[in-house]
Amino acid sequence: MNTILKTHNLTKAFNGIEVISNVNMTIKKGEIYGFLGPNGAGKTTLMKLIMNLLKPTSGRIELFGEALTYDSYEFLKRIGSIIENPVFYDWLTGYENLELHCQYMGYHQDKSIEEALQRVALTDIKKKKVKEYSLGMKQRLAIARALVTRPELLILDEPINGLDPVGIKDMRNLFHKLSKEYGVTILISSHIISEIEQIADKIGIIKKGRLIQEIKLEDTRIENKACFELIVDDSQKASLILLDTLNIENFKVLDHNTIRIYNFEHSQTQIMNALIQNGIQLESFQKKMDSLEDYFLKNVAGGEIIA
Repeated sequence: MNTILKTHNLTKAFNGIEVISNVNMTIKKGEIYGFLGPNGAGKTTLMKLIMNLLKPTSGRIELFGEALTYDSYEFLKRIGSIIENPVFYDWLTGYENLELHCQYMGYHQDKSIEEALQRVALTDIKKKKVKEYSLGMKQRLAIARALVTRPELLILDEPINGLDPVGIKDMRNLFHKLSKEYGVTILISSHIISEIEQIADKIGIIKKGRLIQEIKLEDTRIENKACFELIVDDSQKASLILLDTLNIENFKVLDHNTIRIYNFEHSQTQIMNALIQNGIQLESFQKKMDSLEDYFLKNVAGGEIIA
């Protein structure tokens, strides 16, 4: 089976107002699918629909090649998840919380709890009560709970919230290992776009309940070619020099002071000398590659900041 998750015109309305509208998304086996969108765009609602915690108003969902129905629950044994804020029994230890989770999931596998705790670096405090955990430790425990039954699909809603930089790096490495070495499929949302850029194979961008784009990360990198970015005193005058003196045509004037050159036939020194010799004041000159955040803001968010 190559496709793990597929939705067909998936729609969810509350009180007649659509919060998810005709979403068609496809996630293949072993893929890390990064889910991006502003707050309130519908990411968490869509994840709840996939987990059958909410029922769609219309459309359908296919999981592991089978249609998800109103009373489909057996598939949950094949999924690990974190959706919204993870909740634990605070008076129990981390180990006991995972043990309880395995019991109600009907999962009994030797060493799976130890393995999950080791993967998230919680082995040393497994006997500590959860009420004594920090926010970051609780988030690690949530990831361990999602992993403990060795699922085929992970659905992770903001899994790196509360983690420090070392923890974020550890989770990034873990997700890559699960995907590449064990074939685990991962649907992950995060408001930290730079992290999604380092983790995902494909991204889906949702805005106001609509999936407006699905694209492989590799394709965004091809589209976002490297360029020279120049800050000058007069971009219109500088652009004429680029055309007439250097025969450079592949450039873009962004504003009165900024130009981006997408032609690398001339060296940085040649371009600088030509501009300076013709009276252009050059404030900065750097090679630049658009990030996923640049791509998101340019093509999707219309400049709005997402949090």
